[in-house]
Amino acid sequence: MPTHKQPRRRRATRPRQERHILVYGVQRDKPDLRKLSRAVIAMAQAEAERDAQRQHETNRRPRGDRHD
Repeated sequence: MPTHKQPRRRRATRPRQERHILVYGVQRDKPDLRKLSRAVIAMAQAEAERDAQRQHETNRRPRGDRHD
C-alpha cells in the first residue's frame, strides 16, 4: 500500500523589512526614464505608507476610552 506524504505546512513568514533604495548616478546621453520613474514611485509609496502608519498610530485609542 503506497503511503502519501502530507504536504508540509509552511511557517508563518515575518513581514518584510523596510527596503532601502539606493540610487547611483550614471552619466548618459538619454536618461532611463522608466527606471527613474520606478524609483520615484517606490519612494513616494514608501513615504505614503509611513505617513499612513503614523496616522493610524496617532488615531488609535485604548479600548476603555471608546464610547460606541
